[in-house]
Amino acid sequence: MSTKTILIVDDSRAMRAMLISTLESLDDCRVVEASSGFEAMRLLPREKVELVLTDINMPDINGLELISYMRDSPNYRDIPIIIISTEGSQKDIERGTQLGANDYVIKPFDPAALQLLLQKYLNRA
Repeated sequence: MSTKTILIVDDSRAMRAMLISTLESLDDCRVVEASSGFEAMRLLPREKVELVLTDINMPDINGLELISYMRDSPNYRDIPIIIISTEGSQKDIERGTQLGANDYVIKPFDPAALQLLLQKYLNRA
């Protein structure tokens, strides 16, 4: 089984650290980090990413703009994207999924539940 690369996009260093510690127990996973959608867009061509976890509210390019960019690109349109956000209204969730997010997790999240969700997408990749 080859190593899967997960891209974490969040402007909060503490949240990226929490997500990384949640992912550490997953087998054969490698994490790359971006602190903004813009940084993520610069990383995508250089990394073979199997899954993206993104926040919505970020400076520069937000998570929704990143999702639109990825879904419009033939190179990235099939990569699963999971939004992890404090924005938990039905409207926010619908907007995220309409743009192409595969799943939506509301902060604070249950690490065990997130691991199960990630496993589901990584096993398909």
